[in-house]
Amino acid sequence: MTKKICGIIDSTLREGEQTPGIRLTCENRRNIVAYLHKVGVDEIELGIASSPANNHLPQLVADARSITQASCRLGLWCRCIEEDIAFAGACRPDVLSLSIPVSDLHITERLKKNRDWVKKILAGAIRQGLALNIPFISVGLEDASRADPDFLLQVARLAENNGAGRIRLADTVGICSPGTIKELVRPLQKSLQIDIGVHCHNDFGMATANSIAALEAGASWFDATVLGLGERAGNCRLEEAIGYLTFVLEQQQYQPEFLPQLCRYVSSVTGNPIQRNHPLVGDDIFTCETGLHQHGLAVNPNTYEPYEPSQVGSRRKLRFGHKTGTRAINLQLAKRGLQFDDTQVRLLTRRIRSSGQTLSEEQLVQYVTGPPRS
Repeated sequence: MTKKICGIIDSTLREGEQTPGIRLTCENRRNIVAYLHKVGVDEIELGIASSPANNHLPQLVADARSITQASCRLGLWCRCIEEDIAFAGACRPDVLSLSIPVSDLHITERLKKNRDWVKKILAGAIRQGLALNIPFISVGLEDASRADPDFLLQVARLAENNGAGRIRLADTVGICSPGTIKELVRPLQKSLQIDIGVHCHNDFGMATANSIAALEAGASWFDATVLGLGERAGNCRLEEAIGYLTFVLEQQQYQPEFLPQLCRYVSSVTGNPIQRNHPLVGDDIFTCETGLHQHGLAVNPNTYEPYEPSQVGSRRKLRFGHKTGTRAINLQLAKRGLQFDDTQVRLLTRRIRSSGQTLSEEQLVQYVTGPPRS
């Protein structure tokens, strides 16, 4: 499969920056845009359109347009408030994502409004955005996963009929599973002509899986953030999603080799560490000590690796310790031109396994041959 099946909206500079304790500078934001451009995301959500709280946005939109050179769309997120929409229009984004709640919990308890109010406000907001010559209006339906399905469909149709080009279904508290997100998407996909996107939260660790499942159900867009940054447990992880789309679904529009640079930069400016076994970008994901796996890697790396380390700017690292068997050690030594009989290899393996050490490939050779002579 090589046909493009979806688009990714990166929301690191909007949802991601809502992570408690994170405050990015203008330079940080420009650098993140540049890295996202290298990776090849389809749309970058640059922030929340509200003034004067985010008066850096007009310049950021201009800077981002200069960096990306129209290679991706630039978006802003906005409440359905006239002043905010007017400010968004002045920033000249390619996309304006209007947000409105669709669950009764949010409509009646948080906002003290009703369903008719939602419809009226949304229709007016879409018309205002289009009147400001914003090229594309997207509608984010907050708490869609807890909304009444009939009302959700009514609001989605209203968005379509008033000129929106996409709806974004928000699983606001991350309660969907891959199965239930499909049930959320499919009826809308069958009833609407406009694009459907999803915004998945990671409260139960399923945001990336749910985003991919939504694509399988007919959605064509999903939101992601670098390192999964965002409220509470965060969101769909951009690096995981791009890895899956590229290496499993064989999508060709992304450049995963730039993911480590992007993730390390975001980690450094946000203070969020990257775990050593973090998918796609962790330092140790291609490190192997187990004998059975080392044997498989020596015969054919596809046995225990889903993609080549070099495809994400990494390399394979073998370690030899108490988990390593004779075959793996013998293969490694033979690769270095060192030949031992079976008895010698068994004795050597026993010594290494009982030593309490974990040796690199170079250290293994030195362990066997002794220190270099002066």
